[in-house]
Amino acid sequence: MDDTMVQAICEAKQAGWKAALVTIIATRGSTPRKAGARMLVYPDGRVFGTIGGGCAEAEAKLQALTALDDNRSSIYNVSMTGDTAADEGMACGGIMEVFIQVV
Repeated sequence: MDDTMVQAICEAKQAGWKAALVTIIATRGSTPRKAGARMLVYPDGRVFGTIGGGCAEAEAKLQALTALDDNRSSIYNVSMTGDTAADEGMACGGIMEVFIQVV
C-alpha cells in the first residue's frame, strides 16, 4: 500500500470518520486495473484512489457504501462480461474480485 493511501486512512481515523478500503484481490480476463489497486470510499461518496474508474468502480463504490452502512467487510465480484456489462459501457470483458474493508 502506498504512503498516500496509508495517510488518507490515518486522517479518516483521526477525524473519527468511517471509510471503506476497496482492494482488487484478483482479476480474470481484461480489467482496467490489477490486483493491489485500491480506493478509499467515504460515507459521503467521496473517493481517494481508483480501481479503474467507470461503471466497475461505481459498482464497487456502491458496495462499499453498503458495507459502511452495515459496518461489515465483504468480498464482491465485479463482472464486466456479457451483454449487460457491454450495455453499461464496461467493455473490458473481465472480472475483478474486490475486498471491501471497513476501516
